Order: sequence, then C-alpha cells, then structure tokens
Amino acid sequence: MKRLADRIKEAEKSIRPYVRETPLEYSYSLSADAGCEVYLKLENLQITGSFKARGSMNKILSLKDDKRKIITASTGNHGLGVANALKVTRKEGTIFLPTKASVAKVEAIKQRGIAVEFHGDSGEITETYARQLANDRNQVYVSPYNDEDVIAGQGTIGVELYRQLPELDAVFVSIGGGGLIAGIAAYLKSVNPTIQIIGCLPTNAPVMYESIKAGKIIDVPELPTLSDGTAGGIDHDTITFDLCRDLIDDYVLTTEEEILSAMRFVLKHHHHVIEGSAGVSVAAILKQKEKFKGKKVAAVICGSNVSEAVLKRVVCDV
Repeated sequence: MKRLADRIKEAEKSIRPYVRETPLEYSYSLSADAGCEVYLKLENLQITGSFKARGSMNKILSLKDDKRKIITASTGNHGLGVANALKVTRKEGTIFLPTKASVAKVEAIKQRGIAVEFHGDSGEITETYARQLANDRNQVYVSPYNDEDVIAGQGTIGVELYRQLPELDAVFVSIGGGGLIAGIAAYLKSVNPTIQIIGCLPTNAPVMYESIKAGKIIDVPELPTLSDGTAGGIDHDTITFDLCRDLIDDYVLTTEEEILSAMRFVLKHHHHVIEGSAGVSVAAILKQKEKFKGKKVAAVICGSNVSEAVLKRVVCDV
C-alpha cells in the first residue's frame, strides 16, 4: 500500500497543472437527514465532468517518452478522459466505441479532435477488440481501472480530501472496476489508518461485491441500472481486486429507486446534475446513516455526464 500511496503523491504533482482541485461542499440537507456531517466531493465539476480525467491524464503523462500510438475502449467517461489527455499532451490515439454508444458521448469525444472508431455492439466486445488490436500493432492500451498509473491518478482525490478535511471519519465511493476506490483508499489509509472506506454499488450490478465474497473475480448477471458508469464485467486479472479486498471496510448495495431519489435530492438541494454512479454513494450514506451518527463523512460525486433520457427521469419529479 505504501508503494501505491507514494505513486499517488507523485501523480498529484504530475497532473496538478491539468486538472481541477474540486470543492468539498458541506451538505446541510444531507446532514440533517443523515444525522451526521455530510460533505460532497464534487468531481462532477472536474474537467470532462468526471474523475476519469485524473487517471487518464496521469497515464498519458507517464508515456511522454513513448512514441507508440495510444488506444482505449470506452462508452463514456474514460474515453472522454483519454481524449482530453491526448489533446493536452498532443499525443496520437484512437478511442474505440461500440456502435450503440450515445450520440452525446461520441460528440464530446470528437470535440477534443481525437480519432473515434466503432466496433461491436457492446462495451465488452469493443474492449476485447481494442486490446487485441493494441497488442497486434505494438500500441499502448489504456485500461479504465486495471493499471497502476490510472489508479494513482484517481487516488489524487484522496490527497485533496485529506488536505480539505483531515478529520474525515468515512468516505463513500462507488465501485465499478475498482480503480477509483482503490486509489482513494490507498492514500487515505496511509495517512489515517482508522478512516472507513465504504464501497457503494447498485444492487443490479454488484460485480466487485460478489467477487470479493467469492474470493475471486466472477461473472455476475446484471440488470439495467442508472449507475451505468459502474456496470459491466471486470478483468479477471485486475490488480484492483486485491486492493478492494484489503482496503474496503464495508459495502452498501442500493436499489434503482434509492439511486434515482439521491440524484433528485442533489439536484433539488445543491443544483447539481449528477450521474447514477454518483447517486449510488449519496444513497449509501442515507442507507447507512445509523452507523455514522455524529461522524464526518464524504460522498465522492464521481461525475455529471448523464443522457437526456436519464436527465428527464431525474427532473420530472423534482
């Protein structure tokens, strides 16, 4: 863990000129509901509208002397993060997307002036193809989570959290592949071993949670979820598995109704549009409030990039 914490401190220095230190905002409304002091780490205000800008930037910067072309596959925030990093560093690369990727996300990536190609009708098919292509052509494949440089970049959120509120008792973080929570946990546990790291997942897509219970990465049937940023399978060799197993103190599963309610709550009381994956962490605090009465807790609001269809669902009952 110390080695990763040191990598995170290096990443903090490396990416600082290119990303924002996002605000840690006290939530009067959530604090009143939960009976504890609740803070929101507003990564929805990050460049590209997501924390993914951090890990992508750190990875691309680490390749500054590597002349190979960079490839990744993503249906959303990771692809946008890589596209942003490529534009900033003026490196060459291609973002591969499934044919059914949302038009809004495709346009956002193309606005960075980075090449986009389509392959397959699902994220898994697209990723498999892009990985193999990178291998065949001796190019660099950038994983959204299964990469220590990417994890270290995401972990810079932990550096900011400790700088902004060192007395935090717990941090609630959504989990997909585990890169975000692994990075945050590795740093915060290194400076405050007693801090609680709470992993938050949708009930409809609990892959890492079920894998930790099983003692290995397993394939878990999923249902549609508003938390699309955390949905999908996980690499069976991912380095995040051991980190999540060793560093996460507890897990909370949230229903679709709880996620939607949390998204509406943040829009109503904080005037922020947040993704379903961000709603998961807020919903988890409300679900666990009895355990944290009188404590200082933070929810990582990991992104704001929602489709028009989801935005309509959130807004209609506000």
